[in-house]
Amino acid sequence: MDANLLVKVAKLYYEEGLTQIGIAQKMRLSRPKVSRLLTEARNEGVVQITVNSMPESFDDLERELENCFGLKDSLVVRVNHVDDPEEVSQQLGEIAAQYFDRVVQEGDLVGFSWGRTLSAMADSIQPVKLRKMHVVQMVGGLGDPQSDAHAADIVRRVAQKVNASLLSVMPAPGIVDTMEMCTALRNNRQINYSLELSAKVDIAFVGIGSFRKDALLMNSEEIITWSEVEPLIERGAVGDLGLHFFDITGKPINSEIDQRVIGIDLAAYRSLDRVVAVAGGSQKYDAILGAIRGNYANVLITDEMTARRLLQDS
Repeated sequence: MDANLLVKVAKLYYEEGLTQIGIAQKMRLSRPKVSRLLTEARNEGVVQITVNSMPESFDDLERELENCFGLKDSLVVRVNHVDDPEEVSQQLGEIAAQYFDRVVQEGDLVGFSWGRTLSAMADSIQPVKLRKMHVVQMVGGLGDPQSDAHAADIVRRVAQKVNASLLSVMPAPGIVDTMEMCTALRNNRQINYSLELSAKVDIAFVGIGSFRKDALLMNSEEIITWSEVEPLIERGAVGDLGLHFFDITGKPINSEIDQRVIGIDLAAYRSLDRVVAVAGGSQKYDAILGAIRGNYANVLITDEMTARRLLQDS
């Protein structure tokens, strides 16, 4: 090994910014020889590369989360008041919009569920022209149809922001009164088409629900009542994804409610390539832990406190 040659080549490449071809011409070496020398310089410790974290960056914490829970990706943000659902939703929605801008490509089929955090995300997405991108609603409408957290409103706003085609809006509530009504609606051609698309999305952005009196799911008991929820809580339910409930280990809590939901089930979420859960705050912790333990999401966008607590409890 010519140590002097290693140092010379390394300095030309890393300090002076010459390309491998430029170094080859300058030193009368072949380009493959230059490439091998640069690799050898790293292996021998002549070159040591250090990546410095930026202030307010949680890259080490994110990497720990990904390794611990087998996530494909994660984003962690500092939220000052983790007990304030509105602040949590706003800040996580802004970060989720940045993630959307980073990962969504032309031709992608992107699905959305519903909720305040996804609504904040829709507000924060920067207008771009992804003309070949397609958006789909993954769960029927829940809550006030005029609400900006309504699934149909979220997908419309996202599609307008990025000039995408809105392939399907489900003309149905997210939960109906009887199993017979649910079966009839699922057989509707447009709703069936939406459900088929939802099971094929390239990326899904989802919220995670929890049991709080002020939670959107439980607000005024218009979507589901406490009398319906309490038996599920007694059986260990800690949260829901699209009105399908699970316990803190990720095990589904099956009930007749599942037979009344217009939307894909938990097993379908597991089969998708990339499911981005956007959720945080102290009041949703158990639901978030259950969702990632159940492998219903493989990307997590959350707050620092939740991320550290997840690692502590893993």
